[in-house]
Amino acid sequence: MSMFCYQCQEAMKNTGCTTIGMCGKKSDVANLQDLLIYALKGISIFRSNIELKTRKEYAKECGVVDNFIVQSLFTTITNANFDREAFIKRIFEAIKYRDMLKENLAEHKVEVKFADHDAANFTVTEENIDAKAAKVGVLTTENEDVRSLRELLVYGLKGVAAYYEHAFHLGKENKEVIMFIEKALVSTFNDALSVDEMVGLVLECGKFGVDAMALLDEANTSAYGNPEITEVNIGVGTKPGILISGHDLKDMEDLLKQTEGTGVDVYTHSEMLPAHYYPAFKKYSHFVGNYGSSWWKQTEDFSTFNGPILFTTNCIVPPRKDANYADRIYTTGAAGFPGWKHIEEKEDGHKEFSAIIEHAKKCAAPTEIETGSIIGGFAHEQVFALADKVVDAVKSGAIKKFVVMAGCDGRHKDRNYYTDFAEALPKDTVILTAGCAKYRYNKLDLGDIGGIPRVLDAGQCNDSYSLALIALKLKEVFGLEDINDLPIVYNIAWYEQKAVIVLLALLYLGVKNIHLGPTLPAFLSPNVVKVLVENFNIGGITNADDDIKSMIG
Repeated sequence: MSMFCYQCQEAMKNTGCTTIGMCGKKSDVANLQDLLIYALKGISIFRSNIELKTRKEYAKECGVVDNFIVQSLFTTITNANFDREAFIKRIFEAIKYRDMLKENLAEHKVEVKFADHDAANFTVTEENIDAKAAKVGVLTTENEDVRSLRELLVYGLKGVAAYYEHAFHLGKENKEVIMFIEKALVSTFNDALSVDEMVGLVLECGKFGVDAMALLDEANTSAYGNPEITEVNIGVGTKPGILISGHDLKDMEDLLKQTEGTGVDVYTHSEMLPAHYYPAFKKYSHFVGNYGSSWWKQTEDFSTFNGPILFTTNCIVPPRKDANYADRIYTTGAAGFPGWKHIEEKEDGHKEFSAIIEHAKKCAAPTEIETGSIIGGFAHEQVFALADKVVDAVKSGAIKKFVVMAGCDGRHKDRNYYTDFAEALPKDTVILTAGCAKYRYNKLDLGDIGGIPRVLDAGQCNDSYSLALIALKLKEVFGLEDINDLPIVYNIAWYEQKAVIVLLALLYLGVKNIHLGPTLPAFLSPNVVKVLVENFNIGGITNADDDIKSMIG
């Protein structure tokens, strides 16, 4: 095999991609991503030996290392970056940082565990980098169960890194999260760890996932206000537009400021839809609405949008050769694709979007593909404001169950299950959602219960923290000791690694009986699945009618 990758739900035959990724990732890029992760583990061998209280002493030498580790992990998330040259550049940077730390610790005579490991010492050249990359992948861990737990941990770390990166962009930091990432990366070299210790690290990752999501929630709400119930236009205006996709609200803010008064409108796509819920963005009259649907529909949506598209994070689908929009796409942050224009961050933390704005001015207005609106903005503070109404509805029996249907959307036909499930749910149930999974049902007319919409959209996958807070608040309001006694069931759709950390966060919070689909992850070995079933009663899905009977009754 020329590669091996099984980190996403699309893994070939639910086993692994071995020649080219189902996402479109080429084998050389997949291997370079493996080598970058390997290099990050090498950095972490030395970085994790610097205690939090003494890290200020190393600030001069190591000031950028932590953020480099975080953003580098983020670039390896599914559908984020397909650019070979970007990964080669990062690998060389990683070796430079690793060696800088190695010299620093040697100067201070610090004894470093695993300092003799290959990850702590390897070097590469342009000529042999692919050969090295092909030798450090997932399958180098031979024991299936150890490999499964290590990869589950690494994929959780990728999710943590994604959330942390967005918070960092807005000036929020939590060094303890960084320290855990580094400790956890190094743990994947430790053959002395027992299964229980590895499971403990996976659950600890869930804890730091909660911390990272809380940090991001604080960053977003302190910068832009708490999301409000909002009707979002899904039609179009008459002016040229820029379509912004991904998840980064700082990029959204910069783009809105720079397009103001230019005659160019701004539209959201897929996971950027919840930007409309934030009060700070509502003052921009040229912030028109949401265009199109889920990330995997971009090949259709982008072709009719007519203007340029900005990817701020993952969810890139490589365009077909005959695509009419490939020359209209820009990337920034962790996102990248060979041949596309990449916009770098300036020293002050902002980005200059003049090139994409000038490009937009030369384009036609978007072609209208639908009209109307969709409603969202049910993050934790907005739901807390409705708490009395919600509690009364539960006590009266008007609401029998809440169904958490958060997570990811994807291309497979079996994801129609989630539309069927939402449509078939009893009328006395309310869906709690966050993430692009909502595109399977957020345009359905499911009605309301006493004025409470039956689909409460908290926002992006980045906003899954809201659903945890809502559950904890309901637990408090109803005076329950166990979160699993709430009238809440979990039917989660997953696709990539941010969904993995959401799952680990729920497990850390003690949530049981989670149904995960459309397939269980390929990276979970039968024995690891057994552990998850025995401890948390995790299960898969079957069909909408049978699953509703078993979950709802």
